[in-house]
Amino acid sequence: MQIGIICHPTYGGSGVVASELALSLADKGHQVHLFSHDVPPRLARSCGPVEMHVAQGIPYPLFHSTPHDLAITSRVLDLHRARGLDIIHAHYALPHAVSALLVRQAASMDVGRPAPRVVTTLHGTDITLVGNDASYAPLTHYALRASDAVTAVSEDLRRRSLENFPCGIDIDSIEVIPNFVDVDVYHPGAGTGEPDPVPTAVHVSNFRPVKRTPWLVEAFADAVGDRPARLVLVGDGPDQDACRNIAARRNLGARVSFLGTRDALPELLAPADLFLLSSSEESFGLSALEAMACGTPVVATAVGGVGEVVEDGVTGILSPADDREAFAAAISALLFDRERCAALGKASRRAAQQRFERRAVVACYEDLYRRLIAR
Repeated sequence: MQIGIICHPTYGGSGVVASELALSLADKGHQVHLFSHDVPPRLARSCGPVEMHVAQGIPYPLFHSTPHDLAITSRVLDLHRARGLDIIHAHYALPHAVSALLVRQAASMDVGRPAPRVVTTLHGTDITLVGNDASYAPLTHYALRASDAVTAVSEDLRRRSLENFPCGIDIDSIEVIPNFVDVDVYHPGAGTGEPDPVPTAVHVSNFRPVKRTPWLVEAFADAVGDRPARLVLVGDGPDQDACRNIAARRNLGARVSFLGTRDALPELLAPADLFLLSSSEESFGLSALEAMACGTPVVATAVGGVGEVVEDGVTGILSPADDREAFAAAISALLFDRERCAALGKASRRAAQQRFERRAVVACYEDLYRRLIAR
């Protein structure tokens, strides 16, 4: 199959999944093209045979912002006319599904080559925040109805999509295909050296307000008190300064490490005793799944689709979303009980292998593509 994938070039879940999907499909012999306005980090560090197409709009005084989305749309259409695409897979309803639909419409006016099918994968805020805003809701609704297939990364996201856009969309029109993890890359032996004698928790995010990293640092301080423990924060973003200020105010000192953005995630996740996820909104929780694949159990807030990834009491502990005391208690209960942590970590690894393994999930996307092409 000739497959085009459009995504954001970010460290966030949608960019990661789109890049990993592209690489997996290419490894299986498909011709895969990835379109974005920059190279996604997961693709940049791979030697896989995905063809990367970077399309950036031109700056112009009449444009409020550089129209990368229009440039990407033109690049996809140009490639389809030259080589033919069977599928355009848009990750995020806005703007990428709209770009894909515009390509399909333009291609339908051409002679001699069938228009590509459009698959839209919903990742979360494209439905719950951006796409549901009054400024964009009508266009999001159109994208959902006009796509040849729509998938969501969790049952929770499918439910909320139907709640937000009930008219003309039924439950059978959105297929749940979860995010996935490469368990050969993310595994318990990924870390090097001896385990840290000090109990260690790790968190990975883009430090946006929805991730509530300042809240997490406060909860960690509540949980550990004066006991030896470490918190490793991986990533960067607008709330990092607030986290640093809280760490200083709570006298955490060197017990909190700010590593910034890193690519070596398995090597950071595997040695940790515990992974922390404190989001106020999360449609799946890919970072938690990657930790689980490394054999690291999770303490997370019970929001969105997180409960479909983390099984409370089996692969970690789920805490009420706004109960910092309960979240801190869960950290304390696991971080200082390494025997229980290890047992939950083994269960986490099994869950990742059995339910979210890369090859099985990629096969679901392949099956969807084939069904659409056969129509």
